[in-house]
Amino acid sequence: MSGLFAPGSVGSPAADATSDPALLEALLAAESALVRARAAVGLAPPDVAAAVTEAAADVGRFDAEDIASRAREGGNPVIPLVAALTSAVPAEAAAHVHRGATSQDILDSALMLLSARTLDLILADLARTERALAHLASAHRDTVMPGRTLTQHALPTTFGLKAAGWRSLVLDARDRLIDVRAGLPAQLGGAAGTLASFRTEGEFGRGGEALLSAFARELALCAPVLPWHTLRTPVADLASALVLTAGAHGKLAADVLTLSRTEIAELSEGEGGGSSAMPHKANPVRATLIAAAARRAPGLAATLHASLVAEDERPAGAWHAEWEPLRDLLRLTGGAARDGAELVAGLRVHTDAMRGNLARTGGSITSERVAALLTPVLGGTAAKKLLTEAATRAHAEGRTLASLLAEEPALREFDVTALTDPAHYTGYAGELTDRALERR
Repeated sequence: MSGLFAPGSVGSPAADATSDPALLEALLAAESALVRARAAVGLAPPDVAAAVTEAAADVGRFDAEDIASRAREGGNPVIPLVAALTSAVPAEAAAHVHRGATSQDILDSALMLLSARTLDLILADLARTERALAHLASAHRDTVMPGRTLTQHALPTTFGLKAAGWRSLVLDARDRLIDVRAGLPAQLGGAAGTLASFRTEGEFGRGGEALLSAFARELALCAPVLPWHTLRTPVADLASALVLTAGAHGKLAADVLTLSRTEIAELSEGEGGGSSAMPHKANPVRATLIAAAARRAPGLAATLHASLVAEDERPAGAWHAEWEPLRDLLRLTGGAARDGAELVAGLRVHTDAMRGNLARTGGSITSERVAALLTPVLGGTAAKKLLTEAATRAHAEGRTLASLLAEEPALREFDVTALTDPAHYTGYAGELTDRALERR
């Protein structure tokens, strides 16, 4: 895949980990793991397991393009791969390649192995992002900025609290990915999920359950209680965790995109991207790519969730529909995690712009505080009316709220300048930031 339409994931660790060569390697790893597991429970000679493992380890001898082309004949790439692997091993080992398994056993196990490797890479990027966000939150614990609701100035907040919120989402994603990663299962059920072929070779305790455990150990995956050919919880859970991770980065990106606007300019990317037509621009490219991934991810997850509706003991179409969306979702999320780590590490915080934007409403951003203090003096209705009129005049006349309130006889005993200072009305933002940073 060239990646011309995938700048958000191209070159990322996740893209490499989910490439066709990586998938081919995972399929071969699953096939060789099965033979080693059979040897571990006495169903295959150890020298046969060694021979198959040696052949499967030479990934370069297998033509991925040819296997992909021949996959049309049986509907999946495992069938031609098994033929190629069988031809590559010594004659005495050929009968043990893929013995007792079905194509879905190998492909599901390979996809779980591929997912495990990719999740490890994503988690590493999340750790980088978390550390950078913790630093931002701590450094800007008391950096006051406008809080915005429904696109408008609402109340003062702090950039530290905003960064702590981003970090909280990243940690939520991390925790979910860790849980899912720990539970990714191998797949082994045979043709119809009964392990029948293995029972013909020995007692169930040795030929079935023990074999499944040995197979899972070989792949460093979990041993499931049941074959899950049509019980697709592992894939649905993985999809949910990935879309949560993409969305967590999407929230961060959405805020950066808004606050990077020329007329706001409270944040900027460390290395903005250029424009093909406008030399003056430094576009927030990483945030843009993350936002694109976050918008695509739910649709991919929806396909994977829809595949929970899988008929019979092996489905026609539901299983096949998972492969590309799962790989795309791993890549999108991995790319977003890579870009998120780079974005946060280089993010520039423009505190002067934050202070300037706070002043744009002339202190009206503190009207809630002033209303609360004036209500006992003037009464609730009168206080609200006074502040509404004063805020309207302040905007129309280009004056500060404090200058207008200072003209009110009933307010002569109040320090209206201090009352309308946004820095004095950030609530528990600092304490909330501290509390959030206690989470490790």
